[in-house]
Amino acid sequence: MRSITKIGVSFCKHCFTKARGCSSHFHHDSSVFKSNDSNVTSGDLWRLYKSSKNYCEQLAKSDLHKINAKGVFSNNEINLGDINIYGFDYDYTLADYTVELDQLIYQMALQILLETKLFPPGIKDVPYDPNFAIRGLHYDIHKGLLLKIDAFHRIQFGSVFKGHRQLSNEEVLEEYGSVHIPVTYMSSFHGKGHNMRQLMDVFSIPEMALLANVVDYLENCNIDYCPGNLFDDIHNTVKQVHYSGAMHKEVIENPAKYLKNGNQITSLLERLHSAGKKLFLITNSHFHFVDQGMKYLCGEDWRDIFDVVVTQARKPHFFNDTSRPFRCISPKLGIPAWSKVYELEKGKIYLEGNIEKFVNSVHWEEKGVLYFGDHVYSDLADPSLKHGWRTGAIIPELESEITTSNSVPFKRAVVWLLTLQALIEKNQVHKNAECQAVVQEWLRERHQLRVTTKTLFNHQFGSIFRTYHNPTYFSRRLSRFADIYTSSVDNLMSYSLEHCFYPQRAALPHEMNFNLHPHIEDETPQGPWSGIFQKS
Repeated sequence: MRSITKIGVSFCKHCFTKARGCSSHFHHDSSVFKSNDSNVTSGDLWRLYKSSKNYCEQLAKSDLHKINAKGVFSNNEINLGDINIYGFDYDYTLADYTVELDQLIYQMALQILLETKLFPPGIKDVPYDPNFAIRGLHYDIHKGLLLKIDAFHRIQFGSVFKGHRQLSNEEVLEEYGSVHIPVTYMSSFHGKGHNMRQLMDVFSIPEMALLANVVDYLENCNIDYCPGNLFDDIHNTVKQVHYSGAMHKEVIENPAKYLKNGNQITSLLERLHSAGKKLFLITNSHFHFVDQGMKYLCGEDWRDIFDVVVTQARKPHFFNDTSRPFRCISPKLGIPAWSKVYELEKGKIYLEGNIEKFVNSVHWEEKGVLYFGDHVYSDLADPSLKHGWRTGAIIPELESEITTSNSVPFKRAVVWLLTLQALIEKNQVHKNAECQAVVQEWLRERHQLRVTTKTLFNHQFGSIFRTYHNPTYFSRRLSRFADIYTSSVDNLMSYSLEHCFYPQRAALPHEMNFNLHPHIEDETPQGPWSGIFQKS
């Protein structure tokens, strides 16, 4: 698996590495002892605890290292000097939307449920909460549960909800038997399955909010319902908002309300174009919607920059179904032509098609394609695995997540959490009752610190990249399918077109021996700090 940058923990590696030279500022406490010391008392442990915590507090307040929230992060080495062809998705890639769009999708879907699905009118009185859910969660269709799963298919306790009600650990175990979800029960390759759906795109945020509100209302009113039917109705209704054109019409009529225009998309595209790079756009959206948005963002002549524009591509089918032909459409009328498309020409607009015909029709001899999109499955998985394209993920949430991980409250919690965990691991060997009581108290504090590091990102579900310590299932797929990732394509403006992105070396559990804390000694090969920097 490719290495994924460890948001929220990667800064610790830099902090502790730089802190190595500062260790002389912290005295070696008289309570330092070997792990096999049978004379260790609870007083010894608490003195070690106090001195370690003081050290971590000073370290958390320091400004030794901060992650650049607008940086580009690498899962796999990629040299932009080798890239001659740049491709882009439209929604949440070239076009970034305001929070008002989520509210619009929610309200339009709610109205359809009330008018055509005959849902109870009282649902409209349940307030919309834009901060309830995060991207990448799984929804259990049959149980009606929204839950967060890590890279090892394990459920994160405290992040399983029926509506807005958090299930207790006991309830979760009663539902699933254990914290592990079998691969046969989970979603398929593209996040869709008979039992679970992974909600991967940014548009799924209002869908999850609507699901939670409807479930809350039905549960509170003791109205019987089938979770599977409820999911299908709401999911299909949200899709109808997109396919009906109603949402697109509203965005086109009010671009300033729904489109963020404080970006450098035009500068980036012109920079690539001036450098002789080939540019293409492949999007699932209709041409008229894309055209109006791009005119607002980049000007009337935006199509002059692109060599190929493909709309209504129906990804991921575009990357798999080689039988679907391209059709040329009239930019003014939007009507597909009946004539056969032999080559993809600059200045023309196409719809549908497939990647095989795309590659054979453009006649680009250059190698090196880099395609950007926001959907890990629909945009990035197949191009990366099946066709050898390099891929870049646009993760709008990344900037705010890094801002949180750079904050003193988060650094204070996570640095002390990792230090306390190292103390627990080292001192669990002391079997006398008073030392075991101390370790048990430390374990309770560790639990509270884990909850703190979670709620600083999102009170219900935490970070989209991590469970308490492991990468999320979302992170696992991101690291597999995206060579690089960033919060916005604008961020590429900070790098030259010859820049080479290098991934961080991901240490395996048996590699490296960090023994940086002056209060902790360990004679074992692994050492107390090794796991801090390498375990996900």
